[in-house]
Amino acid sequence: MDKGRFLKSGEQGYRAVIEKISMETLVHGDKTLMAEFRLEAGAELPQHDHPHEQTGYLVSGRMDLIVGGETWALEPGDSWCIAGGVPHRAVVYEDSVAIEVFSPVREDYLH
Repeated sequence: MDKGRFLKSGEQGYRAVIEKISMETLVHGDKTLMAEFRLEAGAELPQHDHPHEQTGYLVSGRMDLIVGGETWALEPGDSWCIAGGVPHRAVVYEDSVAIEVFSPVREDYLH
């Protein structure tokens, strides 16, 4: 029986997603994947969608998350959940760190 997976901080390493945005896959199980994103001030995540539900928490920084055409101004401590298939994008105003969980597991985020 699988009892789970455990990783120490920094074991996976960061990789560029797009300019000014990098991510590290922290840990994953059979149904969820957790990742940390580092977003530099001035970064813009283009509009996209994917079949994965995406739940996040802003650890530090400030950014706008535009989901289905509605803008949410995020500050540290704010959280969100985006349903699969819903278009979304982000505009980053300060260096930021976000933790996000995806379900099902994003195969493209596995190392």
